[in-house]
Amino acid sequence: MPRRFVTTLALAIACVLAIAGESSGQSISVKKKTGYAPVNGLSMYYEIVGEGKPAVFIHPVGSQSALIPRLTTNRQWIIMDLQGHGRTADVDRPMTCEQHADDVAALLKHLRIDQADFFGDSFGGTIAVMMAVRHPKLVRRVVSYGSPLVPIPREVATLVTYDSKHVKWERDEYLKVAPDPKKWPTVFSKALSCGIEWKGFSLDQLKAIKTPVLIACGDRDLIPVERCAELSRIIPSAQLAVIPDASHFVLFSEPERFLPTVATFLDASTNKPPLSTIDSGFYPGLSR
Repeated sequence: MPRRFVTTLALAIACVLAIAGESSGQSISVKKKTGYAPVNGLSMYYEIVGEGKPAVFIHPVGSQSALIPRLTTNRQWIIMDLQGHGRTADVDRPMTCEQHADDVAALLKHLRIDQADFFGDSFGGTIAVMMAVRHPKLVRRVVSYGSPLVPIPREVATLVTYDSKHVKWERDEYLKVAPDPKKWPTVFSKALSCGIEWKGFSLDQLKAIKTPVLIACGDRDLIPVERCAELSRIIPSAQLAVIPDASHFVLFSEPERFLPTVATFLDASTNKPPLSTIDSGFYPGLSR
């Protein structure tokens, strides 16, 4: 990757870990179901909120389900704490992107959900796309926001450490809910290593994705818009959404700027009229 892109991505991940807590909690005014599921040796914490078709939200690295400010009201959302995050205790095994995806798949099996939509924020977008690669039968549609779908640059480990002021909010929130708060240094190191040691998607893997994917970012995102546009061209059924005047943290700071786009994409028909071109012309009801 170009040096400039690697440096930008390193700063982006560092900022993700340093995000301030401005949210007011779940805004979906319905009952929330919580529980723990036996998942591949984990006792995985999860929440279910909202009504409609099932959808899964995957939080950023170092985050947890309790920190998600708002999601769409057109889905029943399953939100979990990944291994070592939030209320899900860590276990004696490495954290990997592939294992996170397998854990999410096992959670859906436990909940008897055969297929769902997926929405991942930042590095959570990588796990959401990983679901389409490793567990395509479980996946209906995927939304990835602010994720370049590449490994976290190693430079991040020198920018942010477990005791850094940059992750004070994340650390404080972890200490409030973690089964064993003393494990924060270990969990933080494993979570960061998960992204750094990941080998990335191959072009063949991305080109083989058949499910519709929305690659989204802000026009002021820390992830280059050009990278998101490139991904939208590589993945066959992908679309690109660039949210105007939005940063990497729009889901936390101004969710109303992005969530309508998510809702529209998830509800879109798969049998849409073809796009009009100069050669074909435009005919109401027959093209778009």
